[in-house]
Amino acid sequence: MHPFRKAVEDRDPDALEALLAEDVVFTSPVAFAPYPGRAMTAAILRGVMRVFEDFTYVREIANPDGRDHALVFTATVAGKQIQGCDFLHFDEDGKIDDLTVMVRPLSAARALSEAMGAQFDRIAREAAGA
Repeated sequence: MHPFRKAVEDRDPDALEALLAEDVVFTSPVAFAPYPGRAMTAAILRGVMRVFEDFTYVREIANPDGRDHALVFTATVAGKQIQGCDFLHFDEDGKIDDLTVMVRPLSAARALSEAMGAQFDRIAREAAGA
């Protein structure tokens, strides 16, 4: 099992943050601009853990060189079933330097956007306090 998957499934925010490069870039499925930096990415991931229910990874896909990984998941957000994928890229030190998330269907993406929007003040405070 991939360490990122284990940290997510264990709901371990400290283990997740330890896997992130300082200059990681997080690309959200519901925001136009990417979010740079470990503190912000870790705070977003904690927010996601608060809004997703019944989160389960259903498939892992890895590049043979180990620098790219995709984790397909299902979850519920605000009563909507969501399917998505976490795309991870690793730097030379084995830290995640790029994390892109994609989700479907549109109704669930909208529910995710609303749920994360409600979390964003807390996310910003957590990131600023890191």
